[in-house]
Amino acid sequence: MSFHEKSAWVMGLIMIAGMVFYFRTVAAMSEGLEQLAPPVLPLVIVYIVVIVILSVLGHILIAISKPSEADDMMDERDKLVAARAGNIAGLVLGVGLISALGGYLFNYDGNQLFHAAFGALMVSQIAEYAARIVYYRAGV
Repeated sequence: MSFHEKSAWVMGLIMIAGMVFYFRTVAAMSEGLEQLAPPVLPLVIVYIVVIVILSVLGHILIAISKPSEADDMMDERDKLVAARAGNIAGLVLGVGLISALGGYLFNYDGNQLFHAAFGALMVSQIAEYAARIVYYRAGV
């Protein structure tokens, strides 16, 4: 497995864990309310900081496991995989945002719009890492 594929695995798992953390926290905040909890800046900041810290630690562990691959440049295959995965991520993000905006047109809930749009960003990143893994496994 190349460094770039290992990176995709690590980042995909980190993004899934971050998404679970974020939406469990929003669900817990919403329990006492009669509506979906509003966006809270400290929660978003904690989410981002945790993702960054885990990403740095994950990549350090990958680099330590095989230092010779740690500074490998992206070759033509890696660039093709990244481009194709990025296209899929863009489509997922577009569909997610259009869905979030469509939901807003029916219920005018800005809180739901924020969380849905933020969730679309998360899901698109997960889709990108998943696509990278699939392309690396398929030998693209």
